[in-house]
Parts: sequence; C-alpha cells; structure tokens
Amino acid sequence: MSWSDLRKLFTTEEVATDDLRRLLGLLQLDWQDRGLELVSVAGGWRFQSRPEMQRYLSRLDPVRPPRYSRAVLETLAIIAWRQPVTRGDIEDIRGVTVSSQIVRTLEERGWIEVLGYRDAPGRPALLGTTHQFLDDLGLKSLDDLPPLTEVDATEALAALAFDGEPQAASPQDRPEAGNSAPDEGIGANEIPTEYQKQND
Repeated sequence: MSWSDLRKLFTTEEVATDDLRRLLGLLQLDWQDRGLELVSVAGGWRFQSRPEMQRYLSRLDPVRPPRYSRAVLETLAIIAWRQPVTRGDIEDIRGVTVSSQIVRTLEERGWIEVLGYRDAPGRPALLGTTHQFLDDLGLKSLDDLPPLTEVDATEALAALAFDGEPQAASPQDRPEAGNSAPDEGIGANEIPTEYQKQND
C-alpha cells in the first residue's frame, strides 16, 4: 500500500506522516518474530513471507518461477545500472545485437519501460526500470542495488529476484568471436564495469 492509500484508512482524523511512520515501525517490531514481515518497497508498504519460510511455502506451491536466459539478465542489468539507455547503448556494451524478444519479455514482465527519447537521429527510445522492478526485488530505490565493484551484475539480479541459476544463453545471444573488443566481451563470470550507475 502506498502512503496515500494508508492515509485513506484514517477517515475521521488527519494522521501526520511522522505518526504513520512511527505506527508502521511498531507494526514491524510486533511482527519481527513471525513468518511474515512488514517491509517498505518502492511502491509503499507490504507484508511478505520471510526468506527462511520459502522452503515451506514451496511445498504448497511447487511451481517453479520462470527462468531467464543470461542474455535477458545481462540486458536487464545494463538497463538497471546505466539507465536511461537505448538499445544501441546496450548493444555497444554487450557486443551483440539485442533481440526484440528480449526487450518484449522485460516489458511484459513490467520491469522496464520507455522513459523518453534521445535527441539523436531516429530519436531512439530511452529505457529504464519500473517501480514494479523494484517491488519485485524488494527494493525501495535503485540505490539499494548491490555495488558492482563487489558482485557480478547478472548474479546480483539472479540472487535478488530469481530462483536458481539463469539458463545458458542461446547461440544467437552470445557474442561471436571477434564481434567485440577484448574488454567488451562478456564471459561466464564477467560483466563490464560500464554497468556502473550514471552518478558513479
């Protein structure tokens, strides 16, 4: 629930933001030893199961979440850490053409959107992540993403959002030999430092 929705719960009196924040803090304390926790994410506040409960909940719903190829995760990582970016920017970093299916997959999942258009020939669309992306990762802002000096970007996203290792990229998603400069190729455990946030 967003802050505005939470305020709507109090129809007889106006509740100050500080009071609402204090009450939410008390609720968090009250639920700290239970299977659910109250957390603040980009879209507002929500109750969610604690990570340690996952092994029990998975027995109730054994359907495994969708797995995403490394190409999809790499594209999402570039957008998350470098936004706003165009498809051309992504292709320059990955060293391989970005298929329309990858962008469509991320858009249908609600993780990326068009933020605007670059003032350049063809006016390419500028892509960025959505509040849904942050909510699904349990993050309040992009500043909560792991620093890339410490961790591989695709592994960071896989650990945050996806159960299990990402699928191997299909042959058409892999850069061909000689298709990019040596320092631009993406190996199994290597992500270019160009994923750093724009304000770094």
